Amino acid sequence: MKHPREGDIILYQYVDLAGFLRSLEAKYEDDDLRAAFDGSSVYGFRSIEDSDLHLVGDPETLRPVPWLENTYRVLSEIHLPSGERYERDPRYIARRVEEYAKSEYGFNVLVGVEVEFFLLDKLELNVATLSSGIGYRLTSKEHPWTPNAVGVFKKAYHSVEPIDKILDYRLKLHKYMDALGHTKVEVTHHEVALAQMEADIQATTPLKTADNVVTFKWVARRLALEEDKLAVFLPKPIYGDNGSGMHLHLSLWRDRENTFAGDQGISETALHFIGGILEHARSLAALVAPTTNSYRRLAPGYEAPVAIAWGYRNRSAMIRVPAPRTRKHYRVEFRTPDPTANPYLAIAATIMAGLDGIRRKIDPGEPLQKSAYKLTPKEAKELGIGFLPKTLDEALDELESDSEYLKPVFTSDVIQAYIEVKRREAEQVRLVPHPYEIYLYGGL
Repeated sequence: MKHPREGDIILYQYVDLAGFLRSLEAKYEDDDLRAAFDGSSVYGFRSIEDSDLHLVGDPETLRPVPWLENTYRVLSEIHLPSGERYERDPRYIARRVEEYAKSEYGFNVLVGVEVEFFLLDKLELNVATLSSGIGYRLTSKEHPWTPNAVGVFKKAYHSVEPIDKILDYRLKLHKYMDALGHTKVEVTHHEVALAQMEADIQATTPLKTADNVVTFKWVARRLALEEDKLAVFLPKPIYGDNGSGMHLHLSLWRDRENTFAGDQGISETALHFIGGILEHARSLAALVAPTTNSYRRLAPGYEAPVAIAWGYRNRSAMIRVPAPRTRKHYRVEFRTPDPTANPYLAIAATIMAGLDGIRRKIDPGEPLQKSAYKLTPKEAKELGIGFLPKTLDEALDELESDSEYLKPVFTSDVIQAYIEVKRREAEQVRLVPHPYEIYLYGGL
């Protein structure tokens, strides 16, 4: 691999608690991958009276940036001035969950991910004068309100040209990801919604998978900019069409054996892992579906799960067990997460919930064999099936009351700081009048 020379530029990238990617640039000198920054200016990090933090680049992630000359990018660890790791660094939390699974249970964790997002031609947002109203308008060559479009809502899965107008973008995305060299995108395709695509990223360790999601979103947005388009990772930007998820595929390995494969199907270990995720599903929601917009996606009938249930090959359930080709392909798919989640926190929290299920031998109950969307309230009650929170505030309430399973990988300080950040976001959204409120109530 090409190595930086004296004077080349290094982009030091890191992620804050909410999941926003941040970056600073510095010249490369003396094989040193370090930089300092103001932690008080970062979402949910330090107070102003004790603000200094340091970035230490992870050499394994150092890669030349394919669209910039003499420029490299490195994902960075965050340290205190004393040299200790900073506990609110999401990357540190993902590394700790790997260590915890290995030291306490003897497991190596593999995580694959499917990332869905929209590629739009234009998004006009009016927030300049909140007092006089707020709104947005999007444009896509695939949507019915665009001249010469031939697409239909919820009917675009695996579509081809002329309905599919984002094929060229997907092919270029493969090339950019290959050029970066450490993130393997195995499959891309058009998704169910118009102007929506999916990318399947190869399974690897929790930390590397989270790194790969961050890298993928960065590259997808950069390529969209070059194409004069906009990559939108909001779970539900368009009413009436499917939203975007970030499905996690998880398995636990010991001595190169997949412990999720049993003698006659899925193993007891996998069932207990599923039981742990179901047990903590309502509090997990705050970390895997972490925005107010997330709960517009989590609605029946749009391929997003709302029932706290599991099933074989059942995409209406929160957890699906895919049909495996071989023993090594046994895994569980967690369908609740969406791409606004901080991948480091979402993956780590999901693993901790599953490990808690293994520790406590939690029975997930019988697999759901019908569409969860067609369950009546009476049927759900008889089956003992609960439902995910309907709002971010409700999910945060659940996290406040159910967080012990996250420790010791998540400290109490990290959990509280995260909740404070998300409470602030929910409050900001709650205070702004909604355009549909004007439509519904303007005549009263």
